[in-house]
Amino acid sequence: MPPEWARTPRVLAAMRHAAELAEGVRGSTSPNPPVGCVILDTAGEVVGSGATRPPGGPHAEVVALEEAGARARGGTAVVTLEPCAHTGRTGACAAALRAAGVDGLVYAVSDPNPQASGGARELERAGVAVAGGVLAEEVSGGALRGWLHFVRTGRAHVTWKYAASLDGRSAAADGSSQWITSAEARAEVHRLRAKCDAVMAGTGTVLADDPSLTVRDKHGAPVPEQPLRVVLGDREVPAGFKVLDDVAPTLRLPGGDPEGALRALAERGVVEVFLEGGPTLAGAFLRAGRVDLVQAFVAPVLLGSGKSALGEAGVVSISGAWRFYFERVTMCGPDVWISAVPAEG
Repeated sequence: MPPEWARTPRVLAAMRHAAELAEGVRGSTSPNPPVGCVILDTAGEVVGSGATRPPGGPHAEVVALEEAGARARGGTAVVTLEPCAHTGRTGACAAALRAAGVDGLVYAVSDPNPQASGGARELERAGVAVAGGVLAEEVSGGALRGWLHFVRTGRAHVTWKYAASLDGRSAAADGSSQWITSAEARAEVHRLRAKCDAVMAGTGTVLADDPSLTVRDKHGAPVPEQPLRVVLGDREVPAGFKVLDDVAPTLRLPGGDPEGALRALAERGVVEVFLEGGPTLAGAFLRAGRVDLVQAFVAPVLLGSGKSALGEAGVVSISGAWRFYFERVTMCGPDVWISAVPAEG
């Protein structure tokens, strides 16, 4: 357990604020981690805060130190991820903290990247009081979730999103699906898309529904920064379909192999994938064991027949069911929003 000085109300509040800052930049930092940092002065007051900028820009610690200035000396840096100890496109954050004269470092999660880790040890050797693991579970399940998965496994973190009726239908018998869920749910989906590096659909969904796979604002206009659109499959997508417009970049990946697709995306530095294809693609990723998070929006309607939200998933009996547990269940307008992750074992 972290020492008592690293678990005071002010330090815990600073860590939660740092986590909020990190969430605010999630989707803009890849392949770097979205990190938040808060600097407390010697009296425990916040004097600087910041989050990691896009690749090539300063890391969270440097942003926070710039705001704090001389008030950082003798204070404490509260960071969601252990400060890096290596020099890449930017300088080492551990060195920046040491140069600023901080007396304490509190971080939530140790850096699993062997090329960047070691900042905590370096600062400790320099006489800085160091405490790790503060709110680690809370922070690792937030903005850092996808990046930690990427570093530890070498593949992108996959979120499968679907919208369905109470009886699990994503479309009615005539194929119509707009709109099963509410405007509030659709707005939330755009916020979730914006946090990912890539939005994926199969050619079947693209040809049937002609989705744009873009992030749009409350007025329906595309936002300036868009995730990569990924279309998986061998069927030709004719000119004129929305995924081929110039609103956002589009990557065509042949075949339907989830493993191959995730390898190709990892080579491009894609950390988080938002899976929005139809039931066939969702089933393929589930069979491959490559669904890391489910975001389900369930509307209070019954259809009785129509397209299922999930296709063939490799389950033939209850004993072989894919087991998940609910991380969060809340209302989103009139709909139920469920976040679920695979059950261990």
